[in-house]
Amino acid sequence: MKFLGNTKEYLQLQILESQDDNVLEEFIEGSLTILWFRSDSNELIIDGEEHIFTKNQLVFLTEFHRIKIKNIENIRFLRYNKPFYCILDFDAEVSCKGVLFYGASQLPIIKIPDDKLEKFEILWKMFTIEMASKDSLQRDMLQMMLKRYLILCTRIYKKQINYPKDIPNSNIIREFNYLVELHFRTKHTLTEYADLLFKSPKTISNIFSKIGSKTPLQYIKDRITLEARRLLRHTDMQIQEIAYDVGYKDVQTFSRFFKQQEGVSPSKFKENG
Repeated sequence: MKFLGNTKEYLQLQILESQDDNVLEEFIEGSLTILWFRSDSNELIIDGEEHIFTKNQLVFLTEFHRIKIKNIENIRFLRYNKPFYCILDFDAEVSCKGVLFYGASQLPIIKIPDDKLEKFEILWKMFTIEMASKDSLQRDMLQMMLKRYLILCTRIYKKQINYPKDIPNSNIIREFNYLVELHFRTKHTLTEYADLLFKSPKTISNIFSKIGSKTPLQYIKDRITLEARRLLRHTDMQIQEIAYDVGYKDVQTFSRFFKQQEGVSPSKFKENG
């Protein structure tokens, strides 16, 4: 089931089984995807790493994740684009920017607790009913239900990973992660991101150190490396093209950076892929 609005709004709701693996691998610019696994033994390779998902786990993906299917059985699939619901505009309401999506630290995965499962089931049923509606209020109703879905997921995620809600300025961490996602191809230094946040580099570093996290610079390096790994493994681009794509003017500098991060040269990584 798909909702297509008059100004390119897009929402897709579907039950995926083994024959539908092409849906997961489809690229839609500006899209965000939530997968709700309804059975055990689902195996996906996401950005080159194998993951096994069990019943009632959810994973949150952006357009930048590269997915290959090893095995899927039953997945509740929800995908929408930014014109339908932009987390940048509505983040104050759902607080998912840099949490469920665009967080540079890890792949966001949650497990629906037993006492919350009924809420998710009811919401999914409401989604499917409203997708069949064709009146003038359909988009508003679907946006409202998506917002509720994101809020439920965000609450569970923050609780399950002990998200640092009590740390002052934790919103800066989320905003930093989001800015890295937007600008990692052109901005490689902490100073550049500190300027965007109207903070000093020292202030940003101190905020990260309070949660025992990686340094802000390492987040930047990790995001550049992730994109380089994706392009090396999943495209036919030449190394020089990849270097340019992630913001390096010469291939030698890029190769030194990549080897420091991965322990092998880009060419060797591509050969091993």
